[in-house]
Amino acid sequence: MDRVGVLVVSYGSRESAIVEALKRSEEYDVDLYIVDRQRNPFNLARAREHVVVPDLDVGRILSFAERFRGEIDFGIVGPEKPIIEGVRDLVEGRTGIPVICPTREFAIEGSKVAQRILFQEVVPEANPRFKVFDPRDYSSIDEARRELDRWLDELDNRVAVKPDAPAAGKGVGVWGDHFTSREQIHEHFAVNYREGAVIVEEKLEGEESSFQALCDGEHLIPLPETRDYKRAFDGDMGPNTGGMGSYKDVGECLPFMTRRDREREVEIVERIFRRLRGRGRNPGLIGMPFYVAFMHTREGPKILENNSRFGDPEILNILPILKDDFVELCYRMLEGSLKGVDVGGYATVATYKVPPSYGGYMEAYPERVRRDEVGTPIELEEAERLASLHGGRMRIYPGSVELRDGKIYALRSRAICVVGIGDSIEEARSISLEGIEAIRGGGLWNRTDIASREHIGRSIAHMEMLRGR
Repeated sequence: MDRVGVLVVSYGSRESAIVEALKRSEEYDVDLYIVDRQRNPFNLARAREHVVVPDLDVGRILSFAERFRGEIDFGIVGPEKPIIEGVRDLVEGRTGIPVICPTREFAIEGSKVAQRILFQEVVPEANPRFKVFDPRDYSSIDEARRELDRWLDELDNRVAVKPDAPAAGKGVGVWGDHFTSREQIHEHFAVNYREGAVIVEEKLEGEESSFQALCDGEHLIPLPETRDYKRAFDGDMGPNTGGMGSYKDVGECLPFMTRRDREREVEIVERIFRRLRGRGRNPGLIGMPFYVAFMHTREGPKILENNSRFGDPEILNILPILKDDFVELCYRMLEGSLKGVDVGGYATVATYKVPPSYGGYMEAYPERVRRDEVGTPIELEEAERLASLHGGRMRIYPGSVELRDGKIYALRSRAICVVGIGDSIEEARSISLEGIEAIRGGGLWNRTDIASREHIGRSIAHMEMLRGR
């Protein structure tokens, strides 16, 4: 087999799945050069060279790539921060190592305002109504608030308030979830406004799906649909998180979607892609420039937001069942020869186990916290034994954990993801939860209704109601 060296910029479980997919290659002998946010035991065991860069600073990523430039054939980046900050532009410009992720110019995840304006020009029917409040356009915050009140009157307060930049200010707030009065909207708005532009858009009613597509700069190849669970607690309660789990059905669509829903999503993203691509091939779009959160409404799919990276956890539903060699897919993206992606016809369910501080669990359910386990090492041995018995249908992906003195400890974010693979969603869910329940220590907890029959049934009924059936 040909040897290939791959630079991987890693944050959590998403990158563990990328690492596994690369090492699973039957066509290439893969050496991994990993820049990691922490000492992830999964990555450490598979890396030829490994370095910890807690803030994923692009300068330090560049230094690592320069050190091994003669041994690295290409790189792939998972987390959004270095992508938005232009890590590809820097590494390619200084080392010549090709990198799989969008360039800074095409990482449109970096500005929610710029996204909305682009979508309004290209696919206005998929855009919710919105208004931008830029401090440069107002003499004072009081003037901005008066304009905000007129907009809230028009939308009857049913809005989502978002900072322009990811994770700025107070973050995204939604009517009925983060605020239930105009005063609370004003408070949320003001905190974000102090950081820069704020976008206030109508709150959409419907069911959410995640659309992901690989791109070689000329061809856009959609992957099967997935459904993410953003809310912390069962029943879609609690604050938004990075995603507590996700599922994929055996085909391209989700149970509550129609074939026309899928076709409309593809049409919408293709139109945005063609606008950004221009004529011919645009290498700036290599990787996954479109990981789109859609809301399926009475009027059809609407775009909630676009991310310029692989989904977490959604890509964990795809990578374990790829039939194509992932290293070969990477080369096709770099060469401009990506004509398709062969994904196995399985259902997959990804469930995260997280520390008690995550999502406000300790405050919301203090009686459920296993306080004697908080801060203790995480034990994966039983889960790994079960994974071996399932013959590849259970995958364990450590995320926000750290190896210290030979033991694994949870950090502050999503700790471990277990993916179940089955011939139905129910079978995949059962396998995922079996692995999750076998993980001990750390006081970890998880949602229990990811991909449950009841949750999916409610989604189906909701869409039938919206469609007037």
